[in-house]
Amino acid sequence: MSKTRNVYLIPYVFWIILFVVAPILLIVYYSFFNIEGDFSFENYQKFFTPVYIKMTISSFWYAFLITAFSLLIAYPAAYILTKTKHKQLWLLLIILPSWINLLLKAYAFIGIFGTYGAANAFLEAVGIGTKQILFTDFSFIFVSVYIFIPFMILPIYNALEEMNPSLISASRDLGASAWTTFKKVIFPLTLDGVKSGCQAVFIPALSLFMLTRLIAGNRVITLGTAIEQHFLVTMDWGMGSTIAVFLIIIMVVIMVTTGSRKRGL
Repeated sequence: MSKTRNVYLIPYVFWIILFVVAPILLIVYYSFFNIEGDFSFENYQKFFTPVYIKMTISSFWYAFLITAFSLLIAYPAAYILTKTKHKQLWLLLIILPSWINLLLKAYAFIGIFGTYGAANAFLEAVGIGTKQILFTDFSFIFVSVYIFIPFMILPIYNALEEMNPSLISASRDLGASAWTTFKKVIFPLTLDGVKSGCQAVFIPALSLFMLTRLIAGNRVITLGTAIEQHFLVTMDWGMGSTIAVFLIIIMVVIMVTTGSRKRGL
């Protein structure tokens, strides 16, 4: 039985080595070469200069904002979703936008937030007047939250669905208010779902680059933007690989620190 199981693992192990381990090793290898192609630690020294430190802090800040707004919207939405009829239909409508290509959604929002788009048409109608919405922090965070929010809702929704409703009833019977019940019972029991949702949003938000160009007009600079620039514009693959190495390390640290720990009995 164990031999058969090991045979089934071969394609999986081969896939992991070819498409996960090998690319990471290649990135690490390139990170030790400068723009002239010489072996050097110059890229790692350059990463700790004020320019890249500021870029790293900026990436964390925007990823935090995107994650925080996604959580603030997703948790109530997931909770309401568990109480509504036709849950599967509503869940499908929430998931459906994630099937659409990211580039198409970005261009759709360019039209909506543009000078003559629907957003400014609404502002004109209510008497506020035309505003610069596109190429701002607001538009970048708004579109990012819209794109990532299904990945926040799904794990929270699953955690709420798996929760034993009798625990809520017991809390209310013992005299706890709705807020106390949420704080002491509901939220702690769904914390794993919240952590999973935050991971699913925060980690990819750190490396955003397409939206920074199309929606933020390059006013938002992140580590993902720097990697794109080094690989496609400056052709400094070594520096781009070095940033990618640190980005991978940051992502692994986040996954380990926010991962669920099973307690023994």
